[in-house]
Amino acid sequence: MTERRPEPPLWEQLAAKSKLLPQGDRLQKVLARHGFGSRRVCEDLIAEGRVRVNGVVAELGRRVDVDTDRIEVDGAPVGVRPGLVHYLVNKPTGVVTTSSDTHGRPIIVDLVPPEPRVFAVGRLDVDTEGLILLTNDGDLANLVAHPSHGVDKEYLVEVEGGEVAGNRLARLRDGVELEDGVTAPAKVSQPEPGVLRITIHEGRNRQVRRMCDAIGHPVRRLVRVRIGPISDRTLRPGQWRELTLDELRALTEAVATEVRKYDRDR
Repeated sequence: MTERRPEPPLWEQLAAKSKLLPQGDRLQKVLARHGFGSRRVCEDLIAEGRVRVNGVVAELGRRVDVDTDRIEVDGAPVGVRPGLVHYLVNKPTGVVTTSSDTHGRPIIVDLVPPEPRVFAVGRLDVDTEGLILLTNDGDLANLVAHPSHGVDKEYLVEVEGGEVAGNRLARLRDGVELEDGVTAPAKVSQPEPGVLRITIHEGRNRQVRRMCDAIGHPVRRLVRVRIGPISDRTLRPGQWRELTLDELRALTEAVATEVRKYDRDR
């Protein structure tokens, strides 16, 4: 007959159980620290079921490990791992957006600190100027650049041929036939003759240049001035800065809106 072992003290039972529960910071504290509002606001986000941890809807009181847990708000990942950086760079002409170049041209990562290593979110061709994001936050980068639910990008375009006729502007707005298919509708205005403001949602290679070629007005100069909610008229060519918490939150919310729209329309 086996001897029955006595129950361990209650405090030992509770300590053993606590080791099985998620450890780390409270979720609302982590969200507040990354710009989602006060802890009370972040508690409301959690209570409304808008926050997931590792794919599971989070509950109030949830603790997270910022090194390993994946946190999403409204379907968009929130970069909480230590060491994540998000740079906004004003790319000059002549700089390529790859991590290396066999022709010895300047590369975009040389404009920012060498550590931690970062990569460009999407691409701007060598002759295009303007804003581009560099980061080591792969989750957010993939969503921002994704052609199906990426955020919109706005360009100022100086074209050849002077003033663009209304019917040609309409073609840009409705969609232009290119060799890889018809472009999605774009927002287009002409603030002055021969200068266009074009906002697109896709990310095809050299898309704006090819659109303008298709209507008979080749591009003379192309500058990206906005990425989703992010813009900065004070950043000079070659300069960079880190995104603020408010900008990072706005970008995350913009991505989340597009993710929800994409999921709804599928």
